[in-house]
This record gives sequence, C-alpha cells and structure tokens, in this order.
Amino acid sequence: MTSRKPDEQLARDSRLRLVSPRSVAAARKAVTDRRTRPAPRPPAGTPATADLANRARASLADAVRLTRWAERNLGAVDGGRPAPTGALPAADVERAAAELGLTHGQIRVGWDRARLAGLVEVHGGHARPGWRLRAWDRDDTAVLRGWVALFDAWSLVHPAPADIAPAAVAEVVEAMPQLLSLLQLSAGPVTVPDLLDLLGQRVTELRDERCEIPYEAEPAAALTSAAGSAEARPVPLARLLRWALGGLAAVDAVTLGPARATLTPLGSWAVWVKLEQICVAAQSPAGNIEQSAAAMLHGCARLTPGPARAEYQAWLAARPVGHAVAELLQAARGEDALLRGLAFEALRVVGAPAEPEVRAAVREPALRPYALLWLAVHDGVDPDEAQDVLTAEESTWLWVDTAAAIADHGEAELLARHLDSAVRTTVPRLLDEVRAVGHPRTVQVLVALAAAHPDPALAKAVRRAAFQVHTGGA
Repeated sequence: MTSRKPDEQLARDSRLRLVSPRSVAAARKAVTDRRTRPAPRPPAGTPATADLANRARASLADAVRLTRWAERNLGAVDGGRPAPTGALPAADVERAAAELGLTHGQIRVGWDRARLAGLVEVHGGHARPGWRLRAWDRDDTAVLRGWVALFDAWSLVHPAPADIAPAAVAEVVEAMPQLLSLLQLSAGPVTVPDLLDLLGQRVTELRDERCEIPYEAEPAAALTSAAGSAEARPVPLARLLRWALGGLAAVDAVTLGPARATLTPLGSWAVWVKLEQICVAAQSPAGNIEQSAAAMLHGCARLTPGPARAEYQAWLAARPVGHAVAELLQAARGEDALLRGLAFEALRVVGAPAEPEVRAAVREPALRPYALLWLAVHDGVDPDEAQDVLTAEESTWLWVDTAAAIADHGEAELLARHLDSAVRTTVPRLLDEVRAVGHPRTVQVLVALAAAHPDPALAKAVRRAAFQVHTGGA
C-alpha cells in the first residue's frame, strides 16, 4: 500500500464539479408547473393583456418621455444629478419643460410617477433608469407591473390635505380596498353617497378592531351638496373620500362623473387580480395563513416549489404588503438559515413592492447574498446566471449558510452532496475560503460535513479545518 498526505490525495482525486444550476432550475420549474392550479380567467369584457399594457403605456407616456430625456441629458446611466431627495433640481425642471413642451408641474409629476412605477431608481441620492424602462416597449408584463406599482402608490401621487391628521388619512387608505372591491364587483358606476356610506362603515370597523371610541361619519349629502353643518367634525370623511377618488383618478384607475365613480379597464383588472389573490388565501391548502412569517416558512419547508408558492401567495394576500415584507425579512434575520432562503423565495412572490426593503437588506452581511440574488432576478437577470453577481466571498458565505440549513434540517447524505457539488477547484482551497469568510456557523458546518462524508481523507481534512477555525488557527 502507498500513502499520500490527505491534501495531496484530495487535490488529485476530488476535483468535484458544480451541479448544473440550469438542471436544478428546470426541475424546480417542472414541479411548479405540474403542481400549481391553472391561471384563472379574468371577468368577461376585460381587455386582452396587450391592450391593457398599451393603456398603461399611454397612462405613463409623459413619465417615460421624461425618464428617457433624463437618461440622455442628465447622465443618469452612470449616476446623474438629481437631488438627494430624488426630486429633479429646479434648473433641470426648467430645461426639461422647455425641451419636452411640458409645464413645470407636469415635469415634477412625471418624475414622481416615473419613480413610483420603477422607471427611475434612486440609489444613494443618484437616479438611474430602472429595468422596466429597458423592457417598456417589448414586455407587456413589465409595463403592467409598473402601472400596478403606481396604482398601489396612489396615496403618494395625490398628497392628502395637510390639515387632516395623518391617522385619519391612514384609516381611509386602509379602507379603500373595500371601496375598490365594490366598484369592481358592480362593473359600472357607483354613486358617491354609496361609497361614502361604505367608507364610514369600514372606518368604524377598523376603530372597533382597535377598541377605539367610534365616531359618526359625515352624511353622504355633504359630498354632493354645498350645504352642510358648520359644526366641526373630528374626521371629515367626505373630504377624504374626494381626495382618495382624486388620487385613484390621477393614476387612471377610476373615472369620475357627477357624484359617481367608475373603474377604468386598468383599474378593474388590477382590483380583480387582488381579489383573486384573496381567493387564493381562502383556499390555502396547508393552513398557514394566520401563522407568523417564521411559522409559515417552516410549514412550507416540507413542500415542493409549486405548493410552497401557493402558500406564500395565500399568506401575503391576507396581509398589508408592507407588514408582510417586514415580517419576512425579520424571519430571515434569525438563526435558522433555512428560513433565510425561504423568506427570499416568498419575497419573490411579493415582487416590486418588496424592492426598497430588499435593497436596504444588502447592507446586512447575513442577508446580503440573498438580497443581491433577489435584486438580480428582479432586474431581469436569468436566474441561472444570477450567481454571477456575487463575489467569491459572498458565494462562499451563501454556501456555508446553505450547509447550515441542511445540517439543521436535512440528511447526512444531502450534506455530503452539498460539499461534493460546491468545490470549484480542490477541497483544500474550498476549506481555505470557508475558513476566511467568517460565517458564524462555520465550525458547526465543518463538523457536520466531516461526520457526514464517506471519504475518510476528505472528512479528516474538513475536521482539521473545523479545529483550526475553533482555535483561531490559520
């Protein structure tokens, strides 16, 4: 028998190759396609997707013109001159208005709408064209997602009256989904008095849920008649309803007539999509809707991708999107590495509304690799190639974190395959990289790998690396 040093043997015999990410992605897609239910059909009379996208393009035409002008003239490609707040400086507003034939007000409104629709992204005080602008003329789905992002932000497009308490404004914003549902289900005009009556009921319900003292809403006639009581009212619901309908009209979600409102085809389609999400929530097969984010993700860990995605959709549809995103990221910050990966899978279902919080998560070392991959796919990078956005150190950190998840929740054979699939050159080099990356679970992961791998020489090298990390050795 001949003997070799363990590192020499590993260098010669263990040049293991990466598992093809394309084959993994294909397998996941096959499971998802097989398991998910057929796409629901929109109500009769809903325009085709291409028609809806063209309506959205028309709605945002000024914003797109302004964004392309800024890209050509303000150096937005490589970090241009917009002010730190993201607003255009006065000199640029003047110049854009002259060159595009728009008023100063239209320029400011167009820039704000471009930011809210994802046509412009502001990073560190600098603006750059968003990925949607690149896909605007060829990708109907990207256009509709951009318009829906603007629709979701209607309360920012049309500022609320400054003399009304923010808490009252927030109540009306929270109540508007019920009014939009009534408009969508009515499939035609709804009178303002009927909307005001429903708004008063919903705001009262919200206060009852918080155990607050209820108040009387303004009578419906106050919105359609100049006559009214001079008596001060704590919350002027009629005035707030005027503001809300004006905001929805500003994003082309509703049209306003004499004392009535009607959803536009775009608005009707968007509300139907959201109602369909609520129906998905009601049909959640695994019963995770009322669980916390962490408990829901644990419940989804046993599911294949298709059913897991359905659970994410159900859980998200039952919550305000901002709260859901915050709760998912909080779960990702915990000690369970499995939840980190699952949380970002759920955030992919959220889509564009999660983007600001995910960008902020890039600053957190534990979340950075996941956030960078999420953003790459969100920006249109092929999922098979998204790993290229990570540095070598970030890829190694992610590999260790994934190994920790497998060690906590998987089987020994799976952990051994994880090691075999990750070596880019040799096992010794991988171990050097793992030791250097500083993951808090490095020692536990290496010990588990050594115990799981059937190759005695490899297990010995991994065990020695664990000892060196534990003792602070090189």
